[in-house]
Amino acid sequence: MSISVIAGLGNPGPKYQQTRHNIGFEVLESLAKQLGASWKLQAKCESEIAESTPRGQKLLLVKPQTFMNDSGRALGALLRYRRLNPENLLVVFDDITLDLARCKLSLNGSDGGHNGLADLLKQIGSGFGRFRVGVGTKPHSEMDLADYVLSNFTVDEKKLLTEQRPTYVAHLLHIIDSGIDTAMNTINQRNASEHERN
Repeated sequence: MSISVIAGLGNPGPKYQQTRHNIGFEVLESLAKQLGASWKLQAKCESEIAESTPRGQKLLLVKPQTFMNDSGRALGALLRYRRLNPENLLVVFDDITLDLARCKLSLNGSDGGHNGLADLLKQIGSGFGRFRVGVGTKPHSEMDLADYVLSNFTVDEKKLLTEQRPTYVAHLLHIIDSGIDTAMNTINQRNASEHERN
């Protein structure tokens, strides 16, 4: 099935803008800018939505405004309202198991301890695509996970992520053009380290 909704996960409000948990919002904002799409609040779906037609195909960019832990509520409402299936959805979110700025595309799997993903699986089930962006691991194991994902990037981390933003946008456009299965091979191989390729 083709991707007709790309959702970035994050928390609304200026307090969370620069945090690791909001990288999904940041990537979606870059994609919307490239496509010349503007954001509008759609109250019935509790989301900010930007519409575009890249390559002549209607595409919805979505930033749920429910806070991360209730992402599934907003996206479930959107899919039902638009009469779409989970297979039409691609979700962009932070991943602490990937090195900083690395990205990976996948289908299915567990929530990996990510609360936004857990709520999505609960509300809409599996079958949606996952575009994960690495935000680095906790500096020490004793640090609370919530504190870490709600912390800001350092100046150097932010610089690296900003430099990678055009690559993420190009990958998302490739997914729209080619579908998840085809894009998965090229994106994951291109971003894999040597030991991951073998």
